[in-house]
Amino acid sequence: MKKYLLIALFFALVHLAQAQLNNSYLYNRIRPADSLSNELHLNFYNFNYVRNYEYSNNFHDGYTLYGTQLEPQLVYYAHPNLAITAGAYLRKDFGNERGLYDAKPLFNVKYSKNDLTLVFGSLEGNIQHNYIEPLYNFERKITTPVEYGTQLLIDKDKFNLDAWIAWQKMIYAGDAAKEEIVGGFTTDIALIKNDGWELSIPAQTLFYHAGGQIDVLKEEPISTLFNGATGFTLSKNIGYNVNQVYINNYVAAYKDFSPTKARAYQGGFGLWLNAGVDTRWGNLAASYWQGNNFVTIKGMPLYQSVSNSFYEYGFTQNKRNVLMLRYVYQKELLPNLFLDVRFEPHFDLDQADQKLQFNHSFFLTYKESFKLFKVKK
Repeated sequence: MKKYLLIALFFALVHLAQAQLNNSYLYNRIRPADSLSNELHLNFYNFNYVRNYEYSNNFHDGYTLYGTQLEPQLVYYAHPNLAITAGAYLRKDFGNERGLYDAKPLFNVKYSKNDLTLVFGSLEGNIQHNYIEPLYNFERKITTPVEYGTQLLIDKDKFNLDAWIAWQKMIYAGDAAKEEIVGGFTTDIALIKNDGWELSIPAQTLFYHAGGQIDVLKEEPISTLFNGATGFTLSKNIGYNVNQVYINNYVAAYKDFSPTKARAYQGGFGLWLNAGVDTRWGNLAASYWQGNNFVTIKGMPLYQSVSNSFYEYGFTQNKRNVLMLRYVYQKELLPNLFLDVRFEPHFDLDQADQKLQFNHSFFLTYKESFKLFKVKK
């Protein structure tokens, strides 16, 4: 009975009302501009995070991520349509006495003209791809934020596209490892944008391939996986106190295209339903996930049918039913300084006790670009 009451509550919220909560405060986008030519800038980005999971289930461990990230980058605006960047990504986890947890170089070339941007090198990736959470885990903003590859971006009033491919692991001749490639696209087509109403059709795909011909692991099979999602989003802009109400409904899919089938499930699907209201006091939303034999490539472990948890690795459960409530408060405290606070309780409706579990987050982001000098020619 409790399970059906919770589902009824969710659909009640639907009738009151973005596939994702607004993550733009966390983005760091560097683009060429008509006003910038032959100039050298310093782009400084600092992301501070606390993300704590008070979880007790078979699919997602309970733990805390607490630390800071820096991304200083030199940006040379060689032309109004061309920017070249070089910098570093640095991550320090608090409580880790070994110094930096991670450090990576950042290099890219960006060509941008009108509504099109081409990126080669470190991508405008991670949560900026705007995948739904069952396909791409928000936590990767903290754990694996850097992607290297090629990306095509189109931003129009009624159409946007993010098509990308990232070289996750390359190999050299004789390596005891498989090369790994991941990529896909997200797109959104607005069918109606009128009088505050917006109706759009999103589509998302994600591919993963592990293989290669020059490694020494000839007995290890090739792996090719697919995740995808499509549905519709409907929103209405209201006014000052209540900015917007919205619903977003998706059908998600999983398919194993590997020549040798080694996973617990070769195919599956899920329903991802969202409804919410965005106000001046924060964003309140409800999300419901119903999964069937669903395996995710980079999504949140909570939603899949095969466990990756520390103590329950490999545990399977055909059907997954999760109801999550979310509250997000975001504010620009000072110019270039952004606060983001989140509280996300959920009920795992398949657990006998169906007890409340939750995660909560606190993010503080500073981002600014400083002009160093203009190159004389």
